[in-house]
Amino acid sequence: MTALPAEKIDAVVVGSGAAGSHFAARLAQAGKRVAILEAGPARQNNDLVSSMLWARRLKSAGAPVLETGKDTVGYGFNAGSGVGGSTMHHYAVWPRLHENDFRVKSLYGRSRDWPIAYTDLQRYYDRVQAECGISGDHEKETTRPPGAPYPMPPVPVAEQGRVVASGFEALGMKVSPLPLAVTSRPYKGRANCIWDGWCDAGCPIGALANAQTIHLPQAAAAGATLHPDTEVVRILTSADGKRATGVEAVTHDGQRVRVMADVVVLAAFTIQNPRLLLASATPKHPNGLANRSGTLGRFITTHGAAPIFGLHEKETTPGFGAFGGQLLNQTHYDNKNAHEASGAFGSYQWMIANALKPNGLLGIAPTRPDIRGPALTAFMERATRHMISMTGVVEEEAMAENRVTLAKRKDAHGVPLASVAYTTNEASAALWNAAIAEGLSVFKAAGASESWNAPRASMHIMGGTVMGESAADSVTNSYGQAHDLPNVFIGGAGLFPTAGGVNPTFTIHALAARASEYLLKHWSSAVG
Repeated sequence: MTALPAEKIDAVVVGSGAAGSHFAARLAQAGKRVAILEAGPARQNNDLVSSMLWARRLKSAGAPVLETGKDTVGYGFNAGSGVGGSTMHHYAVWPRLHENDFRVKSLYGRSRDWPIAYTDLQRYYDRVQAECGISGDHEKETTRPPGAPYPMPPVPVAEQGRVVASGFEALGMKVSPLPLAVTSRPYKGRANCIWDGWCDAGCPIGALANAQTIHLPQAAAAGATLHPDTEVVRILTSADGKRATGVEAVTHDGQRVRVMADVVVLAAFTIQNPRLLLASATPKHPNGLANRSGTLGRFITTHGAAPIFGLHEKETTPGFGAFGGQLLNQTHYDNKNAHEASGAFGSYQWMIANALKPNGLLGIAPTRPDIRGPALTAFMERATRHMISMTGVVEEEAMAENRVTLAKRKDAHGVPLASVAYTTNEASAALWNAAIAEGLSVFKAAGASESWNAPRASMHIMGGTVMGESAADSVTNSYGQAHDLPNVFIGGAGLFPTAGGVNPTFTIHALAARASEYLLKHWSSAVG
């Protein structure tokens, strides 16, 4: 294990996931001395094993997150543990946010606006997709905002995809190839995917774009050092409270150490970033760092997963393909009031023909927990050959009362645990119900002999360190630079003022690309 730097360095990056690895690569490539601190264990691609037991190992570990409120954000499902963070079990579904996602307040009078527009991110989306590789078809994906063509052809469509697509088409709705950050052909030294349906257990051949495949190798090649099993417990600040000076961390053998740096990049998981900022309170920042606005920890948002399942007479080989799916539908996406007659608000998309294994966290058997004994055997014998599925990504409205606070209970290092209060509002719940109704009608139109849905669950976690125009209403500016501490940059989905109805990882990368470029151009003023 590489020793932690004893002298002051240029930048310390907290977290090695999508945002952290991206920042580290860009800063190191610019000649900055960078150390990446990762709370979880070390991991290499050849450590990854395609099994449901392994998939669970990639999920969250360590101190628990306490959840209150009517609903849950699903921290245990969404977070990751170890080098690469949650990118190691993400499904690589990489659509872009749409233009209306950035202007929810202006267009609809609800929630918040982003301090940027789609046009501010377009070239960074294009840059990231060329670097990481996305398979898709920008011409058939007619709902996609403007941007460069995808660098790889679309993922293959198998019988499951064709069957579900027929249901959409029968109802007058179009489908298009799902944009996946997975190689449909060899790309920049990476092998093409073999479509064996194990994305959530990691990708040992490097076909799926994640931190360990793309940016961590770049960072290492440029001289950045990676320090696993090193948990940051506090952000350190100067006596006058105007700058961060580094971080305090606990190493794998229990030693408390300090890593001093000119810049702190906070890129832990969404819930952990506000937890660290709150737990780093000082007399100069009594309510937590970067919290002059009082918005730190607020506007936690998720997507409501809307899983639809069915059985079809055709053999669909549901165990193969990509875990994220094969096809996309965004028919209603650009009209967030499309279902307002039922009191719903927001956008959603369908990820069609997800690969499903027989058992495990998102397997075939758990979709029907009501079936037991011999009936389960009969169901599984049919379902493993004839199942069809798709998942809706349903926008939930960003609400200030949904928030992270510090609990009285502390972890083994004396840091208060994160407590998350989350309740879905009525308009978002109505949108989920509308999506479920549509999904079931699609499967009926596709000729499913029976169809059903799973209960609502949370997928993706956003907010808590939202960006905005000023310190009066947000934690950071549009570059993730903390209003109150100019040498602290925050990365990740915590910056999102609103959630949209698409998977967040592509946007996390686009924001990190934009922010790291800005930081390098304004290094002197940030450091002070």
